[in-house]
Amino acid sequence: MSPSVPLQEMIRAIRSARTQCEERGVIQRECAAIRAQFRQADNGGRSHNLAKLLYVHMLGYPAHFGQMECVRMIASPRYSEKRVGYLGAMMLLDEKQDASLLITNSIKNDLSHSSQYVQSLALCTLACMGSAEMCRDLAPEIDRLLRASNSYIKKKAALCAVHIVRKVHDLGEMFAPAARALLAEKNHGVLHGAVVLITELCERNPETLERFRKTVPDLVQIMKGLVICGYSPEHDVAGISDPFLQVRILRLLRILGRNNEAASDAMNDLLAQVATNTDSTKTVGNAVLYETVLTVLDIKSESGLRVLAVNILGRFLLNNDRNIRYIAMTSLQRIVGTDHTAVQRHRGTIVDCLKDQDASVKRRALELSLALVSASNIRSMMKELLIFLSSCPPELRANAASGIFNAAERYAPSQRWHIDTILHVLTTAGGDVRDETVPNLIQLITNASELHCYTVHKLYRAVLTDISQQPLVQVACWCIGEYGDLLLRGECQDTEPVQVSEDDVLDALETVLQSHMSSPATRGFALTATMKLSTRITDNVDRIRSIVSIYGSCIDVELQQRAVEYNALFKKYDHMRAAVLERMPVIEKNSPGHTNGESTGDTIKEIQPTKVKQEEPLLPQQPANQVCDLLDLLGGSEEPLQPSPAQGGTAPGLSINTISPAGGDLLDLLGGLEPTPVAPAPTVTVYEKSGVTLTLSCDKQSDTGLTVTLTASNSSDSDISCFTLQAAVPKSVQLHMKAPSGDSLPARGTAKVTQMVVLNNPNKVNLKMRIRISYTNQGSGFQDTVQIDSFPGLNAASH
Repeated sequence: MSPSVPLQEMIRAIRSARTQCEERGVIQRECAAIRAQFRQADNGGRSHNLAKLLYVHMLGYPAHFGQMECVRMIASPRYSEKRVGYLGAMMLLDEKQDASLLITNSIKNDLSHSSQYVQSLALCTLACMGSAEMCRDLAPEIDRLLRASNSYIKKKAALCAVHIVRKVHDLGEMFAPAARALLAEKNHGVLHGAVVLITELCERNPETLERFRKTVPDLVQIMKGLVICGYSPEHDVAGISDPFLQVRILRLLRILGRNNEAASDAMNDLLAQVATNTDSTKTVGNAVLYETVLTVLDIKSESGLRVLAVNILGRFLLNNDRNIRYIAMTSLQRIVGTDHTAVQRHRGTIVDCLKDQDASVKRRALELSLALVSASNIRSMMKELLIFLSSCPPELRANAASGIFNAAERYAPSQRWHIDTILHVLTTAGGDVRDETVPNLIQLITNASELHCYTVHKLYRAVLTDISQQPLVQVACWCIGEYGDLLLRGECQDTEPVQVSEDDVLDALETVLQSHMSSPATRGFALTATMKLSTRITDNVDRIRSIVSIYGSCIDVELQQRAVEYNALFKKYDHMRAAVLERMPVIEKNSPGHTNGESTGDTIKEIQPTKVKQEEPLLPQQPANQVCDLLDLLGGSEEPLQPSPAQGGTAPGLSINTISPAGGDLLDLLGGLEPTPVAPAPTVTVYEKSGVTLTLSCDKQSDTGLTVTLTASNSSDSDISCFTLQAAVPKSVQLHMKAPSGDSLPARGTAKVTQMVVLNNPNKVNLKMRIRISYTNQGSGFQDTVQIDSFPGLNAASH
């Protein structure tokens, strides 16, 4: 390809390339030719070459070497070169590049040019890529052009002023008088630019907003002229006179009328006129109507006008265009809290949108339907929502289930209806409900004492039908364990009488325990339910003992722990089994201090972290041959348990092989005894600077062994990240740093970081430790060192 080929020939050659490699070769040869011609002093084809380079840039190839050629062509006196130069500047330059500063003087000169087309080029370039410095330098020139007599220049100067205001907010006051004067223009382009400029000024300055509220009558007159004017071929779009200007004026009126009754009153009649006279059969008319509705809903409008706006949105819901239906429901969602009655009139249409094929429309319809649920329509709306839940896309099931739960809790006509609704959801979409659903439903069932028999029968039948829905199975197991005696009695007035034997109930629970679909949590519920049935049945206690003993060697530690403890109930504490496994009391909602296992021993594991979090004193170590701890599953390991991040302030020393003085179990959950309190390890502050505090406590394991716990907190107002601790000790001392509980310290001490350091000092040298503290705060790294010369109870620490 010759270097002097025209632009059309280069485009044809690039498009005819069969491979990417061939295309790159064509472009590289042409760019090399363009570079060579740029170096020539007398180049008659400069604009031709830059045009080709701009096409190369549009294809995504580097074209930065043409930036200086753009600067030279902008300074050219020829309009053809100046036009291509300004186009290249808008495409190849931006405010971050130094070359953009070189064209400031050329733009200033062209803004005073005698040709309106040269002035237009300069205005477009400044509005496209003008930096803050350029805007400050050229703002007076733009203000002068806003007062020019040429409408073509004024409309471009107004849009250029918008860019300047966005870049330099302080220059807005300079353009306010000229913008106010532009509203008297007849040219629609000038009016459009003036309205956009005034909108930008009002959004950025409250004082300017108050000043321009006086222009509401002028804007109303302009808008009325557009609404009632006859056919104008210059501005008509699908039968609507200049809809672009109408939309811009309506947006400005919305800003001016917000939180101002006087301005709102001045535009009420106009908005009613626009709402009733605009054709809604075309997309253009719908755009104007939608903007009218937003304005009505955002200002202090009359109640009748707001009802009219809601009715327009109701008509939008019937439109075949899904986009229009979507924006209608989005707008109704915003006002359903304030105009609930008006939106309720369109409930049927909104519910029909749940059947739409478009996922976005379904999501909006679901949100709006849930917002429309009230005490008067709860039954009918819930029926529609449950039908939707059974066929809705998987990504909407969690939101639908959560919304149904909230609505049922808020407006349930009866407890039985409430329970039935939740069970229906669990049966339909049990795998998509939130974690708190199970305890909430258990609490609801516990409080409805007159429905215990009905509920346990219904849940038992549900488990026999399907055990794939884990939350449903968990609640069913809990109810069978609590109210198994009611199930076996078979006397339930609310359901058909069903004779259930003890073997049938145990078979159902064994099926859950053995199913591959059951999660570890579900198996825990089933095992506990099986255990609780041992006090509610008489003939199959040995079978229950056999089931429980099987899981004493389960690979799942949680299930194994439960089985071991339940076996202990059968053997060692059989006299207490009935008391430990008695029925749960009524659970008060949001009552502190209540967990699922405190009263019945239902889930023993939950008690342990609760006690550790409360930082109760822990038991001292005992010899290995005295172990009778239920948690000693590891065979007398001497390794102390490490505190988790949630237990950052807990003193170390909880060992697996610990017992109470009376020979009971750890925390004696089954024997009802409390551990013997011991004095906590002394804690000293070894570092405190810039809101970061580091404390140290020691626990002597043996004559040569020492466990040091370092706890860091942050009392400053900013979060700390990348927090690390490094420790150094004398060479004869062995040091082992365990994993920290975290690497971030939230502000104001809401959480702490704990790190345990195990020291072994076989030579019993004078123990010292140097700690390096490193962290990042507000993007800056910090590092400091503290040396510890003595350990608690001595309080000597030097920085």
